[in-house]
Amino acid sequence: MSDVFSALAHPVRRDVLRLLRDGPMTAGDLAEQFDVAKPTMSRHFATLKEADLIQAEKVGNSIRYRLNASVAEELLSLMMSLLQSPDTKKEL
Repeated sequence: MSDVFSALAHPVRRDVLRLLRDGPMTAGDLAEQFDVAKPTMSRHFATLKEADLIQAEKVGNSIRYRLNASVAEELLSLMMSLLQSPDTKKEL
């Protein structure tokens, strides 16, 4: 899970995940949304893939990325449990 938190530390990577909520996008389509060099975007994609937050699929000459919903759900569950007050946890 530490890889996930490291991946989420950068705002561009968080924005990539927000864009992928609406569905898969190619690397080129994602890169067009940011004012950064393509090698920088490639490193962001690699970091997100290493954290298993996104999945990549080669389609012709392009790479299509999609959000890995199971890891996102696991992260959300962890965050919710961390934010619960001690009194709420006792009720569950």
